[in-house]
Formats: sequence, C-alpha cells, structure tokens
Amino acid sequence: MALPDTAQTPADVLKRVFGYDSFRGNQVEIIEHVVGGGDALVLMPTGGGKSLCYQIPALVRDGVAVVVSPLIALMQDQVDAVRALGVRAWFLNSTQHLDEQRAVEAAFLDDQLDLLYLAPERLRSETTLRLLQRGKIALFAIDEAHCVSQWGHDFRPDYLELSRLHERWPSVPRIALTATATEATRGEIATRLNLEEARHFVASFDRPNIQYRIVPKDEPRRQLLDLLRTEHAGDAGIVYCLSRKSVEQTAEFLTAQGIPALPYHAGLDADTRAENQARFLREDGVIMVATIAFGMGIDKPDVRFVAHLDLPKSVEGYYQETGRAGRDGLPSTAWLAYGLADVVQQRKMIDDSAGDLAHRRRLSQHLDAMLALCETVGCRRVQLLNYFGQWGEPCGNCDTCLAPPESWDGTVAAQKVLSTVFRLDRERRQKFGAGQIIDILLGRRTAKVERFDHHELTVFGVGTELVEGEWRGVFRQLMAQGLLAVEGNYQTFVLTEASREVLRGERKVMMRRDPRKQPKARAARSGQAPKVELSAEAAPVFERLRAWRGATAKEQGVPAYVIFHDATLREIASRMPTSLAELSTISGVGENKLAKYGEGVLETLGSGE
Repeated sequence: MALPDTAQTPADVLKRVFGYDSFRGNQVEIIEHVVGGGDALVLMPTGGGKSLCYQIPALVRDGVAVVVSPLIALMQDQVDAVRALGVRAWFLNSTQHLDEQRAVEAAFLDDQLDLLYLAPERLRSETTLRLLQRGKIALFAIDEAHCVSQWGHDFRPDYLELSRLHERWPSVPRIALTATATEATRGEIATRLNLEEARHFVASFDRPNIQYRIVPKDEPRRQLLDLLRTEHAGDAGIVYCLSRKSVEQTAEFLTAQGIPALPYHAGLDADTRAENQARFLREDGVIMVATIAFGMGIDKPDVRFVAHLDLPKSVEGYYQETGRAGRDGLPSTAWLAYGLADVVQQRKMIDDSAGDLAHRRRLSQHLDAMLALCETVGCRRVQLLNYFGQWGEPCGNCDTCLAPPESWDGTVAAQKVLSTVFRLDRERRQKFGAGQIIDILLGRRTAKVERFDHHELTVFGVGTELVEGEWRGVFRQLMAQGLLAVEGNYQTFVLTEASREVLRGERKVMMRRDPRKQPKARAARSGQAPKVELSAEAAPVFERLRAWRGATAKEQGVPAYVIFHDATLREIASRMPTSLAELSTISGVGENKLAKYGEGVLETLGSGE
C-alpha cells in the first residue's frame, strides 16, 4: 500500500488501513515518538497492540520498516496478516529460493515495500547489511526484544548483534518491543541494544480478560479434560508440558477422548512441526500440546485457554505463555495444575544445571517468584502485577478472589516434618522422599516402614491430624519457603539452614490451605473487557459468518483470523449492516478488507433471510 501523502496522521492510517477509530493506552504517544524519529523501548502485554506501534510509523514515514522477528516459521503468517490490510510486506529468510529472495531484494531497493521481515541471524551477514545500506529504511523494529536478555527466559545470542544497527544507521529510529520484562530485564535490553537514550514506554501488564487459576495436582490430565469439557468445549487452546514424552502422552490422551489435539516439541521433525502449527493456526477448535518451544510470535487471537500441566520455571515465562490466550480481548482462562513433584523436579533441575553459582542463584530467584505466585493467599493478578513493578486492586476474577484460600499457622506441622527428616538423617543415617515420611507421620505400618523399623521412631504416628494430601501440601510449601531441600538422584529430603530456626521455635510458618472446591464461574470486574453477547437472532448469523470466513481462508491459504477476528464478526452479526458504508463503521474493517471482503459479508448476511 503506497502512502505518498506524508501529511497523513497516524489516526488517518489507523482508520483507513486497520479499521479502528481510536488508539489504545499509550499507542498514540509511542507512534508519534517513532514517527518523529525517536528511539523507543516498548513493554506492552500480548494482545495490547504492540505491532501497530511500528506498523503505523512504517506507513507514515518514508522508506521501508525492517522488522526483526525471531521465528522464521511464522514469517509467512505475519506477512499474510498485514498483506490482508493492503500493506506491502515480505520477508527474507532461508526458506526461500534464490529467485524469490532476489525478487524481494529488488522490491526493497525499488521502494515497493512497506515492511521487510528478517530473522536476527540474517543481520549478522555482511551481504544483508550491504543490501539494507542501499535502500531507504524508515525504522528498525526489534520484536520479542527480551530475547537479548540473559536474565530473561528466551535468550537468543543472535540478538546481541542488533546493537550494530545503531552504529551503521545512527539516524534511523529503532523501536524494541516485548510483552514480558522485569525492571532488570528492561535494563539489560536497553544496554545490549544500545537503547539507553531511548524513551521507555511501559504499559499496564494487566490482562483483565484472562482468569488466572492454579489448582493442586490430582490426576492432571483428568483435571484438564474436565476443564475442556465443562468450560472450553470446541475452543482453541494451548497445553504446556515440561517434557516431550508428556506432550506426546497428553496429545494422545485428549485425542482418545475425542478432542482434536496435536503435539509440538523440538524432537519432532521440522515438517511435522510446521504441519501441526499450520493446522492450529488455520483450523477452529484445535488444541496444541507443546513444550515451551511453541508459542512465541503466535498471533492467533481466539485462543480461549492456556493450560500448564507442569510448573513454569519463571513468572516471566508463565506470563508470556498465558498471554497467548485471549488476544482478541474476549474472556479466556489461564489454568495451571501444580504439585509437590513439580517443586522437587524444578529444584533438582536447578541443582543439576550447567553454569556457575550466579546462574543457579538466578534460576532459583525465578523459581521462588513462581512458587510465591502459586502459594499466595491474595489476588493472583495483584501478585503478577507486583512482580513486574506495577500495582493493582484485587481483580475479583481469579481463583483466589472467587474462592479465597485460608491462611493457617503451619508451624507445628512444619516442625513434625522437619523433625522426622532430622531423625532419619541423624539417628539412622537415612534419607527418604515424601511418601515414606508421610507414612511415618500418619502411623502407617507399611512393609517399607517395618523393614527400616521406622515405626520405632518417636515421630511415628504424630501427624494424624492431617490427611495425606494435606501433608503433601505442607511439603510443597516447606520447599517453596526454602525450609526443605532435595538431594541426590532419588530426590530425598534434607534440612536447610532455615529449617533449624523452625525446629528451635524461632520462626513461625504460615501456610495456604487450598479451597475444597475450585471456582469455575467468571465474575465481571471493573475494567474487564466485555464479551459481545449475541442475541438469539445474532448467534446463527455469527456462525454463518464464521463458516464464510473459514471457506474464504481455506481458499486463500491463510489463517481465518487474517480475514476477520471473532470480535469483528460478532459486531457484524449484532449490528447487521446492510451496505458497504455501514459495514465500514465496524471495528476492524479497514478500506482494503472492505473492498476485498465486503460484498462476501453482505451476501452472507443476506443468505439467511
């Protein structure tokens, strides 16, 4: 899309190209700053409209915007999405034939592009740098900028080279964008990308349409199945697992239950990964079961849930992954099943990790923050926002708000566990896992208890006031608070320095008691993005529009959301426009989409009469 009239304002482009009447949050401030030639570091949550912050300046400024994107596998979909708006976009990467690369290079040099997508490793090539030197560059956009940070969770060494952009093109504005960064990560991004003098824009990290829920693990696949059948039947979603084996088994389990689920992990061949990713993006109601290798850069707006069957390693990772739900602003669920084995496994992985003491300490800090989020008795959303240095009111929509857990004095219970570990170690020179210690506390004369004469210990049977599940919760929280540690390949328990304060009665141990019943109802709250409720008349119209969109997307070989988002179709179904002029007033219907799809939409609306 050529935009020769440089007098156009960002607001003009927003309406004409993207079909929106107004900017959100600090978008307009960011865009005007970059249009004016300023550098920017932008932190904005997934679904907050980060891409507009460089796409609109690209269309207002002279030249081509060079977009650094870390995922070659998604460049085609990124390009399809902006081309559907009439924007002239293309990419250069290793998947293209030489003739195709030359055609893109020629279009770049002839000023026939608005956006050019490149992977960060391509900018290490002197050939690419010389090509860019010959063209006119409007700006550099560095997407997923947290990849430059070794403190962050998606470190990519190729991003370290991007500081060279400022050295070679000192007058070209740069905008670095990410959805996830603490103050420490933000500082590292600025330093490593030579953006210390850039203006920082930090939007609210709050995603009011996402309901955060963390449940105690109890047959997690069955718990997941219950979630899908009762709340998300037919919805698209992502299920994260820690291991490749768990990914495969969970995908097979869901498929056997009649739920369309596909695996995705680094152990699959490239063709299978690409095929599964394409199906997830282009078909309705598909669930992707994946390791964290999947998801960054995914722009599918109608992901209704993100579920974790294993504990994430950090709050940044958790926030980034859950943020892939509800990009369209409609109500969505972030669900995590969490148990004692998760804590034991993560602690063991840190102890066994490569790297120096500082690296392991950093990993431990990340895990401690994640455990604090899981064990909080307060609002999950407030805890998340506080982690990123922001403040918020209790949301009334997370599990701890809907069914507040109790806080109880677990000092005596903690002393019983720690005393048992101490006596096994000191009196018997033995170390055991949670199961054996709980059997001792409950006074169970199992074969293993009797074989080791553990029924003769003074702590045998002193813990009958709690049931086994509650004792596992005690163990989990003692580990979360650093009062127990795991040791060796058998993952047995040992005391820590802090344990001794509890045993001596010098430290009180408060614990969280999980609610008996987990909440499912969605409570509205101030600021929550409203769902467009469809009337009885509008609901079948919406389904007809979805069917038309699906057929059109299949015919064009693009994801359905590239045509129109669900939110746009819902508004069309509710307002029932009867002319192109009326259709043009719908949010998300820009000039190009109106010209390309308008008649098809009106025909579909009329087909039910």
